[in-house]
Amino acid sequence: MTTNASFLCESCGYRSPKWMGFCPQCGSSTPLTETAPTRARVSSPPLVVGIDTAATTTSQRVVTGWGEVDRVLGGGLVPGSAILLGGEPGVGKSTLLLQLAGGLAARGERVLMATAEESVDQVALRATRLGVTAPGIDLIAVDDVDVVVEAAERSRPTLLVVDSIQAVGVGEIPSAPGGVSQVRESAARLIRLAKTTGVSLVLVGHVTKEGGLAGPKVLEHMVDVVLYLEGDPDRGFRVLRSNKNRFGATHVSGMFDMGSAGLSEVEDPSKLFLEGWESEVAGTVVYPAIEGRRCVLVEIQALVAPTTQTQPRRSIRGLDPARVNQVVAVLHRHAGLPLHDAEIYVNVVGGWRLDEPGCDLAVALTLASSALNLPMGRLAVWGEVGLAGEVRSIPMEARRVEELDRMGLQRRIAPGGGEPMRLAEALIRAGLG
Repeated sequence: MTTNASFLCESCGYRSPKWMGFCPQCGSSTPLTETAPTRARVSSPPLVVGIDTAATTTSQRVVTGWGEVDRVLGGGLVPGSAILLGGEPGVGKSTLLLQLAGGLAARGERVLMATAEESVDQVALRATRLGVTAPGIDLIAVDDVDVVVEAAERSRPTLLVVDSIQAVGVGEIPSAPGGVSQVRESAARLIRLAKTTGVSLVLVGHVTKEGGLAGPKVLEHMVDVVLYLEGDPDRGFRVLRSNKNRFGATHVSGMFDMGSAGLSEVEDPSKLFLEGWESEVAGTVVYPAIEGRRCVLVEIQALVAPTTQTQPRRSIRGLDPARVNQVVAVLHRHAGLPLHDAEIYVNVVGGWRLDEPGCDLAVALTLASSALNLPMGRLAVWGEVGLAGEVRSIPMEARRVEELDRMGLQRRIAPGGGEPMRLAEALIRAGLG
């Protein structure tokens, strides 16, 4: 039995029974692509198992040997799991996976690395540079998913790495690799392999210019774990974050430093971020950020400069620009500090990204410090600034205080006792009032 041919949009996955020169769903001007009729599969009925009789023992995790990676994964690789790793070009995704493969191979595990973007010689050359020489790593350079599946079924490795999911495809679909249908079908076949054989699967994914994973959103729903590798190329610092994890906590981070010999784990990120901190310069303060279950001390810098431009420049790195603009408005209204006619530059040192509103007070004080040219010294600050000029407390204060005590930062400004303070009061306590 066959199904009628249909026409597919390679941008959003919209399917139509007739050809059109545009996509009515996403508005793409690219014509719909005809997909060949597929034969309906006839399979045996699925095995139904009651939850009370299902196996209750969990599979033993495979420890990678990298403490930061195991932390993000929740304790190691889960057999049969599918992991999606995304990141900007050149951030070190392939390097991280190659070093991870070397660590597993050194522990007696087998790894199969399928690359569709490089040759076997290129991967071997990088492995030599990184010192990954342990036996047990097999390489295959191919862009056909079925060939990768066949090779994995024969060797049954502990870990299968596919670099990248946008560069491989299946022959039954006439479109080029990277299209919506190709990515979806390729990922489905690889994930089916992982679930049926117990092989841990890692899919490398490209990112768009907006920073999201390229391809259909359903890809993130299909996998068990979604990881992002981010960092500042200038300093070599890298952060591995988990945005989804069916086997552990989400929003957990691992820290790495990129050097000539590859990635190395950072056991004390607070010490690394505060290295070279010049506390006697105006426009700088320490903020105790929370990532998952750990506290990391980061430096927030601000520079306020006069300008003759009609539209003053705003350059913000590592923070939500909308939230910074909100803080600027509150400073003007409730602290009498107008900054609308000045250029503003705000930066989180080291390439760290802050998403929690607790950094509002730190941003406000650094802006005021730079505008008034008054250094604040060795000061740690946290608190959420409201539109009425109040500063509210934020969660996990005990964990922040503990990390500040460990690093010897005793001078702090934060709302206490569950009651908000006023922004003007915080400015006075920082010596800016």
